[in-house]
Amino acid sequence: MGILAVISLVGLAASSASTTNVEDNSVFVLSLSGTLNERAAEDPLATLTGEVSENIGLDKLLNAIKKAKDKEEIKGIYIEAGLFSSDTPASTHAIREALLDFKKSGKWIVAYADTYEQSTYYICSVADKIFLNPDGMIDWHGLASTPYFVKDLLAKFGVKYQLCKVGKYKSAPEMMTADGMSEPNREQVTAYINGIWEVMLKDVSDSRKIPVDSLNAYADRFVTLAEPEDYVKMKMVDKLIYTDEVKGEVKKMLKIDESDDIKQLTLADMEGVKGKKEGGDQIAVYYAYGEIVDSETGSLVDTEHNIVANTVCKDLEKLTNDDDVKAVVLRVNSPGGSAYASEQIWRAVTNLKAKKPVVVSMGGYAASGGYYISCAANYIVSEPTTITGSIGIFGMFPDFSGLLTEKLGVKFDEVKTNKHAAFGTIARPFNAEEMALLEQYIGRGYNLFRKRVADGRQQSIEQIEEIAQGRVWLGNDALKIKLVDEIGGLDKAIAKAASLAKVSEYHATSYPEEQSWWENLLDQATSKNNYLDEQLQATLGEYYEPFKFVKNMNRQSAIQARLPYYVNIK
Repeated sequence: MGILAVISLVGLAASSASTTNVEDNSVFVLSLSGTLNERAAEDPLATLTGEVSENIGLDKLLNAIKKAKDKEEIKGIYIEAGLFSSDTPASTHAIREALLDFKKSGKWIVAYADTYEQSTYYICSVADKIFLNPDGMIDWHGLASTPYFVKDLLAKFGVKYQLCKVGKYKSAPEMMTADGMSEPNREQVTAYINGIWEVMLKDVSDSRKIPVDSLNAYADRFVTLAEPEDYVKMKMVDKLIYTDEVKGEVKKMLKIDESDDIKQLTLADMEGVKGKKEGGDQIAVYYAYGEIVDSETGSLVDTEHNIVANTVCKDLEKLTNDDDVKAVVLRVNSPGGSAYASEQIWRAVTNLKAKKPVVVSMGGYAASGGYYISCAANYIVSEPTTITGSIGIFGMFPDFSGLLTEKLGVKFDEVKTNKHAAFGTIARPFNAEEMALLEQYIGRGYNLFRKRVADGRQQSIEQIEEIAQGRVWLGNDALKIKLVDEIGGLDKAIAKAASLAKVSEYHATSYPEEQSWWENLLDQATSKNNYLDEQLQATLGEYYEPFKFVKNMNRQSAIQARLPYYVNIK
């Protein structure tokens, strides 16, 4: 029986790698449902059970749209919007830009939904025709960030955190050490959510020909609860129809009879569609996404992909020594993490740049440690809504002495040979002299961070200090202060890398290689993320990551260059 199972699985793997035959007058059906990540590994258990995987890889999605544009037999894209969770506003912007590029080929896009979430409506607003269920809804309300704070909760257990940080805007520790947002943090969050909203307003306005003032007024009126007929009057949708009527509308676009079948291709089908013939020199695209950690055991969030320093450094060294690779695009989507790990990766990027051009393509986040590993590149391309900058550093150290002595009645004594022999003991908090030593250490880390940025961006440390202090910048604003060189997506970064390498014919290859279906199956079978963890994530929603942050605080490096997990753009 075991042998039969293996044979079946091998057959499955072979079939999944087969080439998709594309018939003339076909439609690419894009289902915007599930969770969008930078990359999404194949889900073998979902395939085996016949379920649809809920994970969507941005890389595969963008590639599918590009293939659909280039494939003459594909005449249009039908988007069916459902419950869709994007990791960042920059990712939804990248999808929207790809769809706009698709339309340049003269092909059409049609969208339908029972309910359009704000992010899916933003994407679908590029469509030639937007249809809605006659009893449907469009969630259009603006953006908000709702951080929460656990200092008083921890105090109930006799736990508090001692903080050393450099940068008045460095807000990550506030969740543990403050009762609310500091004014500098409020200033920067206000700036970047308004900046993201401005991009969304302009994009929707351009596509739907609705004035920005009107779109803002709709959000203020909370048209989420409006009558569906009002959406047509507002020009937010073109028609209210039922699902059985959608096929008729698509057939009109295809110019086929009502009795004809629609030839459809799913996202999974598009993986097997051959793209344009790729030749020329190789440009490597290395994906670095997630939290930056020294090792897998230092991860704050078990369920997510991480940038593991020793692994990334080895991978970059291989690319450095691979003569077939003429340039490297480092695709960064990270809020940061360990300062030590960030320095190691910075070194690997510097060594790589000494032999061949390195271009950074910034995804949703390239902030704090994410910017640290980016700043040595020859050139940096950012999405307009990328969260970047945050040049600052902090150390946060738990003090459990209140819990142990006051709550649990544990008593401590001390014998030592040297003045600071008991440095870091759980018996007491740091004293003033010990905190002063820690502040000096954190200060040196900040000075090194500034120097790395100044050297990479060819500016003085004084110039960098003016835009540092842990301040978060939106991509559009980062361009103005020279933290990035250009606004654009991954394709633009690849083209720039080829230009710097002085190659005219090229193709892009993704690294690191994705795990095989068998490796993914083994990972799922042996995963430490059990059913209870999945249920907890489903229950807590956006608060799951902060919960994990608190739960696993002692597993991480104490010295961090990262953004807070609680920044959520709704």
